[in-house]
Amino acid sequence: MTNVTSAKSVRRAHHWRRDMVELAALFTAVGVADSVANMIAHGPDGAFLLFASAIALVATAAFHTWWARKHGHAPPAPAPGGATTGDVTAEALPGADPLDEADAVGQGGTTLWRMRTTVRDEPGSLAALCTAFAALRVDILTLQTHPLTEGTVDEFLLRAPAALQAKDLTREVSEAGGSGTWIERADAHDLVDTPTRVLGLATRTALDGAELPLALRQLLGRCTIHSRPALSVTGRPVDEDAPVEGVLDGTEMRLHDPHGGSISVERPYLPFTPTEFARARALVELDARLGPRIPRGEAVLTLHEGQEITVRRADHQDLDAALAMHGRCSERTLGLRYHGPVGDADRYLKHLLSPRFGRTLAVESASGKLVALGHLLWDGDETEVALIVEDAWQRRGIGSELLGRLVALAAEAHCTSVYAVTQASNTGMVATMRELGLPLDYQIDEGTLVITARLEATAVPVLPPYGEYGNHGEAPGLFGHDHEQADR
Repeated sequence: MTNVTSAKSVRRAHHWRRDMVELAALFTAVGVADSVANMIAHGPDGAFLLFASAIALVATAAFHTWWARKHGHAPPAPAPGGATTGDVTAEALPGADPLDEADAVGQGGTTLWRMRTTVRDEPGSLAALCTAFAALRVDILTLQTHPLTEGTVDEFLLRAPAALQAKDLTREVSEAGGSGTWIERADAHDLVDTPTRVLGLATRTALDGAELPLALRQLLGRCTIHSRPALSVTGRPVDEDAPVEGVLDGTEMRLHDPHGGSISVERPYLPFTPTEFARARALVELDARLGPRIPRGEAVLTLHEGQEITVRRADHQDLDAALAMHGRCSERTLGLRYHGPVGDADRYLKHLLSPRFGRTLAVESASGKLVALGHLLWDGDETEVALIVEDAWQRRGIGSELLGRLVALAAEAHCTSVYAVTQASNTGMVATMRELGLPLDYQIDEGTLVITARLEATAVPVLPPYGEYGNHGEAPGLFGHDHEQADR
């Protein structure tokens, strides 16, 4: 209704007097033009003056057209203090023009960057950064703001020309008012907006308690996560001062573990912001409210001898069965697995079966007896695999099946490598690692052998995640055939 009223208010009434004035002005202009033309044409240089005037007019029109095309889309000039003189819109910035983006692709493609910089918390600071990006033909794909006590941390996902170097981009941002700038290459996974990514991580954490460390790592970027139990394997206190509300200290945050102890997150190259701290605490609180949980699912496999075994996820409820398996293992088997006194082997089981420290697969016989364990352990920013198979069930391919499934879980968790620690004389473990068909690195130190398999160099066979088994019928496995059973 307002627009209609405004349109009517600016309409002018039509009168015959204005028509008479316009006709009189037209006749007067024709008469003056005729007088001037007659005077020039009958003069000695009349024709020359007419041609010179025409050329001057054409030259003036051409210059005006060139000037308008060159300066018609320039960004607004910055005012003193870095603020712009007017509102900066996406249409006014060359970096937001689809034609400019196509030109950048045609001149060598584009590169994705993740950048963080701290700016003053005042009007115009963000506009100054946008103007600097526009001058470099850089497109802003996403933007997050992290308020601080003094200033604001702006986090950008940028698409820049491939020829633009990180140091040049950082220098321009610094000149535009940014400080403490950090930049690294991004990939297509970073194109997912933050709310969607956080909801996805929360869903994964809700389905599996072992996902919390991985969710924190993906939420906070490249960081090292350590879970510290309240008691050590010997029963001594480890973390008596675990913070209930959590502590944020620059590049480190400590969060209270609801299952006992604390979770430490370190990122030495970039300080954490209060916003990131709040997000991490929310994930930990979700894990605490849901309590211990693992996906329900199992795979029934048939050995070449015709015996059936079941592979499933394990947790603290399997502690007694795991202790009984230790009792049936020889001292050599326990020594190769735990690299220490045989009497200490039972102390590690409670730690290993905790979803907080990784994922554990258990193998049961047809009678329900636990005969093997495979562990995938989150060791800071690295991942360790470890196996133990009861003596009577060795050399039947169980170790290879467990290792293949653990590596598939590591690949699903976006781990770049896994390593196994064993004795140099353990030829069985060496052969099992080689069966993966992945690039291996060997390191020997005083009889201890560390074998590292790189997952990013070769595609890893993806097995169905536990808890997501469906009615797939019979599928070929390492033992002949593999029945996938659902337990929902």
